[in-house]
Amino acid sequence: MVQHGMTSMQAIRSTTTSAAELLGWSDRVGAVVPGLYADLIAVEGDPLQDVSTLEHVGFVMKGGVVYRDALRSATGP
Repeated sequence: MVQHGMTSMQAIRSTTTSAAELLGWSDRVGAVVPGLYADLIAVEGDPLQDVSTLEHVGFVMKGGVVYRDALRSATGP
């Protein structure tokens, strides 16, 4: 998406908030707020500066369960 002219923020929003709105699910997903389902990822670096950091996910949480936490071991406790 960024390769076709979107900013990094526009690309991230289109795959989260905007996608939830298009599916009619914005009352359930698409944002990190109390009461919504939220699966989270974390990366090293700032995806707004370099969206390709999202290709190297170091942390994954789904349904409140951490499935991957390579960032903690890389940066300490």
